[in-house]
Amino acid sequence: MSKTAAMTSDSAETTPLRDSSETARWQDYFQLMKPRVMSLVVFTGLTGLLAARAPIHPVLAAIAVLCIAVGAGASGALNMWYDADIDRQMRRTRGRPVPAGKVKGEEAATLGVVLSLLSVMFLGFAVNWLAAGLLAFTIVFYAVVYTMWLKRWTAQNIVIGGLAGALPPAIGWAAATGSAPLNAWLMVAIIFFWTPPHFWALSLYVTTDYAKAGVPMLPVVKGARETRKQILLYSLILFPICLSPVLTGLGGPIYLAVSGLGGLVFLLLAWRVFASKAGDAADPRVADRALYDVTEDEKAAGAKAARNLFAFSILYLFALFAALLGEAVTGVRPLELLK
Repeated sequence: MSKTAAMTSDSAETTPLRDSSETARWQDYFQLMKPRVMSLVVFTGLTGLLAARAPIHPVLAAIAVLCIAVGAGASGALNMWYDADIDRQMRRTRGRPVPAGKVKGEEAATLGVVLSLLSVMFLGFAVNWLAAGLLAFTIVFYAVVYTMWLKRWTAQNIVIGGLAGALPPAIGWAAATGSAPLNAWLMVAIIFFWTPPHFWALSLYVTTDYAKAGVPMLPVVKGARETRKQILLYSLILFPICLSPVLTGLGGPIYLAVSGLGGLVFLLLAWRVFASKAGDAADPRVADRALYDVTEDEKAAGAKAARNLFAFSILYLFALFAALLGEAVTGVRPLELLK
């Protein structure tokens, strides 16, 4: 993807650069790897590995999870290197190591490339090459296809690019079994269809931030009304997909309760967003507030509904995979319990 977003001086809002004579701390390099995103990737990858219910040596399992984590970190570093111009203009991201001047861009790029090669090669030689191949595809898809192309080119950036964040369960499953059957891809599908309503809910109340940076998020390109409609449509698709693991034997009674009840709450919140005017009154003061804050004017327009869906979606995804992980660890045989 070419860098088409125009850069402004933005001197009043850009975080002051650190003195070039200062040495970057190890914490700065760690932040390059997006530790919060990495933790979710590790969690879903571990769930895929254990949900396969296949014998794997604990050392190999640990290596697989470590490689998934390092690969996710490598993707994050490459993303921060390439997106420094965008990150510098947005409130949520301008404090990141590269736009804040804590780490040089070339250092971030080098770290990303080195960690990518190490994670893929180590996973391939130590565990198996199917898992390594899926990890390599994930890194390339996120760092090149999404970051360098989709993010700056199309309003469907989150939809298509969401595949990168959805693949860790399949990588974990492949690490345990050397294969990636239907159940592995059902977990991928859950994350894939969860991603658009999750991020679009956020984008409804930080629209001005994305517009300022030239990122063609759906509310910026198609407007808030279309975004609210798409959130509801994807939520309706997500609901049966989240229930489907029960039919294939992947999920049991606990998972059924979590996916069913949580899915109904998700649909209710999505409907409230659809019925609101969230995003219609995007407040330019977005640069001066925290992630979950909405102004009084925006509350009246329904931005609080979008914020609530965004917050609950995180809890819902965690609960789904926690249920699968718990049932796998306890050795529950789902279909036997449901007979």
